[in-house]
Amino acid sequence: MSPLVETIKLKDGKLYNLSFHQTRMNVALAELFPHSAGIDLATEIHVLENYRSGLFKVRVLYGPTVEAVEIEPYHFRTIQSLKVVHHKSIDYHLKYTDRQILQQLFAQRTYADDIIIIKNGLVTDAFAANLLFFDGQKWLTPNTPLLKGTQRQYLLEQGIISEMEIRESDISSFQKVGLINAMVSFEDMPVIPVEKIFY
Repeated sequence: MSPLVETIKLKDGKLYNLSFHQTRMNVALAELFPHSAGIDLATEIHVLENYRSGLFKVRVLYGPTVEAVEIEPYHFRTIQSLKVVHHKSIDYHLKYTDRQILQQLFAQRTYADDIIIIKNGLVTDAFAANLLFFDGQKWLTPNTPLLKGTQRQYLLEQGIISEMEIRESDISSFQKVGLINAMVSFEDMPVIPVEKIFY
């Protein structure tokens, strides 16, 4: 089994949404390692002085216990177009370091920058992000994500976005799509017009 991972935003010395990452980690530990003593992220991550200015990605690799904590600079990836891809049985409800199935789907994007994964007719996620759809008045996120992201959960709890079932056939009825993850906030997310979604 490959390690599980939590990817946490570290900006100017501050760890973002740590309680959401802790909750997701607790759920994964309860499912896979019910006898684990538990992991406290706040005590496992040590932010050294040279990481106190700028934007960094913290990766906590773990099983029953923490295996490694990696910190590296983060750079936003340009995303201006999306390709719809399909998989009938993909399961990524736990965040593993092994993303082979997602890599295979990402390779199908051809000339697009990222993908929209459809599972049994339902919209799920992009390659490494949750999706938001704008209908002209509000932002909506699929209620069938592959992985319930921490940024997604934060925005839901804040009432900034809402969940709904979004089918592949619904995509064209929206105006634009945003991509969010632990590193990319609502304010910073790339926004793609639906005209730049390819099939």
